[in-house]
Amino acid sequence: MKLSAELQALEARIGHRFSRPELLSRAVTHSSMSSPTRKDNQRLEFLGDRVLGLVMAEALLAHDKQATEGQLAPRYNALVRKETCADVARQLGLGDALKLGRSEMLSGGRRKQALLGDAMEAVIAAVYLDAGFVVAKEMVLRLWGPRIGTVDADARDAKTTLQEWAQARAMPPPVYALAGRSGPDHAPHFTITVTLRDGRSAQASAGSKRQAEQAAAQALLAELDSAG
Repeated sequence: MKLSAELQALEARIGHRFSRPELLSRAVTHSSMSSPTRKDNQRLEFLGDRVLGLVMAEALLAHDKQATEGQLAPRYNALVRKETCADVARQLGLGDALKLGRSEMLSGGRRKQALLGDAMEAVIAAVYLDAGFVVAKEMVLRLWGPRIGTVDADARDAKTTLQEWAQARAMPPPVYALAGRSGPDHAPHFTITVTLRDGRSAQASAGSKRQAEQAAAQALLAELDSAG
């Protein structure tokens, strides 16, 4: 099988020349384009998630030999979550290479976080099946590398921290409310307000409710910290 020019360019950005190019083609094929003769990337995604998990677990242990399991777990979760996979996919320009059905393409599928994250995991599996674990590991470490050293900041769970802050002061948990939503269905933008019982509040916006809640909690924590 000969790869298209677009997939050859993606192959170069990945940094691995496939001996079985059909694996890369399958890795970028969404289920909306599957057919009896064209397999989608769902099974590869399943495998790639596990390969990524093992690579990140090993990398975290090597990076911080003194860290406890309690410290490692949130770092691990931050590195393997779908948002991080999607960020790496964007760096690679993976969205431009996705094979999507017409409806998925029209709804902005090339920019959807879930599709990008799934495809990134599928690409990891494709490299693993094509060349083995060592090569797949080298690719993942190259693409994720800078994040491993800075993961503590990404691993901070602002909502949990804010709730613990409130509980320590005998307050009920913070209340999160949707303050607004804008943008088309394929690229929504949510605004969330978080409020404490004493009336202090903060607001933030993001592309998902979960991200907006985390950002709002982080904003309120910053206000509380500055107020002493």
